[in-house]
Amino acid sequence: MTYVLPLRWHTDTDLAELTDYLRSLAERVEVLVVDGSPPDLFARHAEAWRGLVRHLPPDPSEHGLNGKVLGVRTGVRAAGHEHVVIADDDVRYDETALAAVHRLLGRADLVRPQNYFDPVPWHAWWDTGRTLLNRALGADYPGTLAVRRSTFLAMGGYDPDVLFENLELIRTVRGYGGTEAAPAWLYVRRLPPDAAHFRGQRVRQAYDDLAQPARLLTALAVLPALTAAVASRRPRLLVGAVAGVVALAETGRRRANGCRVFPPTTALAAPLWLLERGICSWLAVAQRFLRGGVRYGETRIRRAATPAPQTRAILHFLRGRNNPEPTKTQL
Repeated sequence: MTYVLPLRWHTDTDLAELTDYLRSLAERVEVLVVDGSPPDLFARHAEAWRGLVRHLPPDPSEHGLNGKVLGVRTGVRAAGHEHVVIADDDVRYDETALAAVHRLLGRADLVRPQNYFDPVPWHAWWDTGRTLLNRALGADYPGTLAVRRSTFLAMGGYDPDVLFENLELIRTVRGYGGTEAAPAWLYVRRLPPDAAHFRGQRVRQAYDDLAQPARLLTALAVLPALTAAVASRRPRLLVGAVAGVVALAETGRRRANGCRVFPPTTALAAPLWLLERGICSWLAVAQRFLRGGVRYGETRIRRAATPAPQTRAILHFLRGRNNPEPTKTQL
């Protein structure tokens, strides 16, 4: 199995910790770091990881707005194995999780694990409210996915001009006719960002919902519903709504023995996160229509992800023109 880490750092504060993690990974799987960092940091990484991992820059022939996608496309093509794990720099697999992903890729084209934060500072506690609601209603969107290399190459990778790259990859695999496994029990640790980074990501993460209309409409309805509840002077409505959100989050926390990785109080964060998303969704919509997209590095990205029916139509057209439809292993 190959582990692909797309990387773009502007500071090396966590270099020693990441190097220790890469060393432990390299004992088990092929590790490939696609490094889009500035030249001075790239050189420092090359020195630190010489003989430890395969370290290379993104393919200069690749073009697109989302640098992570360019790194993933480069890494999957360069991978030496059929089973490929794609993970952000804050994801920390253990041997059990790697083995589980390897087994699941034997019968699925894409595997979607479940991240959890450890440690859990206040902002990780807050964001876990989102995770628990996603678990209760289906599956969460983690900072790591795993794919079959042959499927990824056959479908031509995925669009590098969207913001929500994980959803784009999931939808592209589905549109190609591939199978997905999203086991709620497959827990993979994730390090929390610092509080400043967390605050800076709020509107950008809300922008992701522009690719999921039902979620967006739900989020946009939060502030009007709250205003109506306050105006009606019926506090029981508000208390009942908060209790319902907490109960739903607790359902997600208990699913698939999640109590062992999600602390008991994290369900209480769900109403706070939902209120935040309700505010930030309006700001995200404003950025879409007033500024043409959300800020990403030195540019703006307009599209959150390709709409699912459009993804299917494009892939069916390309597949019919260039390739016969492959046989897929069903779950």
